[in-house]
Amino acid sequence: MVRMGDRVTLSDVADAAEVHVSTASRALNVSSRSVVRPETVARVLAAAAELGYRPHPLARGLRTSRSDSVGVVIPDLENPLFGPIVAGIERTLVPEGCSVLIAAAGHHDEEEVVQSLVDRRVDGLILATAQRVDPVVEALSKASTPIVLVNRQVESVDVPAVVGDDQIGVRLAVDHLVELGHTTIGHVAGPSELSTGYGRRLAYEQAMHDYGFRVLVEDGLGFRVAPGEEATRRLLEREPSITAIVAANDLLGLGAYRTARALGRRVGTDIAITGYNDVAMLDLMEPPMTAVHINFRRMGTVAAENLLAQVGGTPAPSNSLLKPTLSVRASTTGD
Repeated sequence: MVRMGDRVTLSDVADAAEVHVSTASRALNVSSRSVVRPETVARVLAAAAELGYRPHPLARGLRTSRSDSVGVVIPDLENPLFGPIVAGIERTLVPEGCSVLIAAAGHHDEEEVVQSLVDRRVDGLILATAQRVDPVVEALSKASTPIVLVNRQVESVDVPAVVGDDQIGVRLAVDHLVELGHTTIGHVAGPSELSTGYGRRLAYEQAMHDYGFRVLVEDGLGFRVAPGEEATRRLLEREPSITAIVAANDLLGLGAYRTARALGRRVGTDIAITGYNDVAMLDLMEPPMTAVHINFRRMGTVAAENLLAQVGGTPAPSNSLLKPTLSVRASTTGD
């Protein structure tokens, strides 16, 4: 049931006509209507008229282009961070009759993965894999390929990106720890070749300078648990007086948990640990992890909207910053 005041989407028309979204899209498109049975076309047109359906102005160009598809490249299917991003992308694009092709770079060459999607003639790309200096993104930009970065930024070329505000996010974590009385605060950093690792490290260093505290950093070799364990061990062996750790993401934070316990420290009591991203189920950890929260579903939605704008001929904003919040749990309060 469509509520008054809501924009009628293609999926609403499909539901009313009792057909798949792709069938409704073909029936409404004059150039593809001939492949749909006449009685189905009539049913879809009647449903569209009754509901008052009008094509989304930003998506109109997308649906009349070559493939009605968008490629999404993420680094890792196993990282829970990317599920909400993809959900936001699909929630925006699928109702407009657009297919979403998802590829995980993983251990594959990013250029090969992106090229495979370009070869499928996707109408645009949403990338969560970009590095701070990224020849693949630079080539796509030079070729005028519609592209939006998500959770990543590139320094060498001006490409639209949707990211969390890491300056605010890290400062929320540090301020929280200082309010609890911590003065010796370490940072388990992410890879410096990624904007998220580099930017969060800079934000931590700035916060330490502002408070007049020492900068105590160890780099993780990846945004995963094992690098978090290794970096935390180096950090605590070098500076045993550390009472709190700001991890650059939740998986690094989980690694910090494991090392702290292995060294006989109780998380939330002997040492405070904060994560970053606030992925699902952090509240089920023991103790639950305090983390900077980013609305990644919203991030995916904004990225998809910005890509639709590009494909429709409207310039997308250079950067869309999402404001983070802090989810406070027992890993810092000891409750």
